[in-house]
Amino acid sequence: MNPASDTRHVLTLDAGGTTFAFHAIRGNEDVAQPVIRPSHPDNLKACLDTLVEGFEQQRQAVGGTIQAISFAFPGPADYAAGIIGDLQNLPAFRGGVALGPMLEDRFGVPVYLNNDGDLFAYGEALSGLLPEINGKLEAAGNPKRFQNLLGLTLGTGFGGGIVRQGQLFRGDNGAAGEIWCTRHKIHRDSYAEEGVSVRAVKRAYATGAGLRITDQVPDPREIAAIAEGLQPGSQGAACESFRLLGEVAGDAIANAISLVDGLVVLGGGLSGAWPHFMPALLAELNGQLTSVTGRDPIPRTELAAFNLEDETQLDRFLKGRSRHIVVPGSGRLIPYDPMKRIGIGISKLGASRAVALGAYAFALDALDRRA
Repeated sequence: MNPASDTRHVLTLDAGGTTFAFHAIRGNEDVAQPVIRPSHPDNLKACLDTLVEGFEQQRQAVGGTIQAISFAFPGPADYAAGIIGDLQNLPAFRGGVALGPMLEDRFGVPVYLNNDGDLFAYGEALSGLLPEINGKLEAAGNPKRFQNLLGLTLGTGFGGGIVRQGQLFRGDNGAAGEIWCTRHKIHRDSYAEEGVSVRAVKRAYATGAGLRITDQVPDPREIAAIAEGLQPGSQGAACESFRLLGEVAGDAIANAISLVDGLVVLGGGLSGAWPHFMPALLAELNGQLTSVTGRDPIPRTELAAFNLEDETQLDRFLKGRSRHIVVPGSGRLIPYDPMKRIGIGISKLGASRAVALGAYAFALDALDRRA
């Protein structure tokens, strides 16, 4: 499957709490002007009518023939069955709404629903970071290739998805990659999203700057500018707010990557502040654990972690320790790279684009499997 050269039309949707953005994609490109409609989050009939009208407008824009509809929708949901549960940002959905089957009845094509974190990871695995890094390894003459990816979104929440050998790993309940509810490293009775989100950065800045939570707290973009000395405010509190995010995120990623063992790509609104949190994140990944006696230290994971946004670290990552070794008894040389490593990179596609490409690729793969 090569989504970039595929000629099939798939309709996708960027579903937000206030607006829906409808797209028609062929060959990884929009082939019609996106349609933007209000989501009507409190009115189920108006919301469902908007979904039908938006997709119908996009279908007509591409000549009336489509092969599938595929999009991300908030959970909780039974994604495989296309049934949406009780949503926080779209409160009209209550008690189980068979959204997928409804759209299949209306449009007569397969409809695929997934979590946005899953589709972000899938888009990056097929069209983003994963092929980019494998291409750089090939150009560097290194035989190592990566086949697995952990995709994480940092923004209003802390989302995730896992791709294994080119296939999206959804789990038996559609709940694989739900990194947000792993344990918070610092506040052990809380969950990681409380330390890796917009609200976490704002809360930490307010605490460090001596502001009350009721005061007007800068948003993360402004806090990043304060950390860089480009805007008035408490620079120390700004730097610390992102350092804390990096520490909590790094701990959660260390737990996840010990099971996934693949590249990590970060997206979402907070990922642009990576220069402020990446050092703490890498310090966690490359840190140590000890025995219960406090002795016998071991690496935090079996994998050395590199910042793929740093040219020096990227060069070390690409080179590894590649060399040739002799096959006993034949004298034949074969390549060998003993360095176990992962890279942490920032999405170049952007979260929204990666989700759309993931939705498109998921539909193509599912259609091929049905054939």
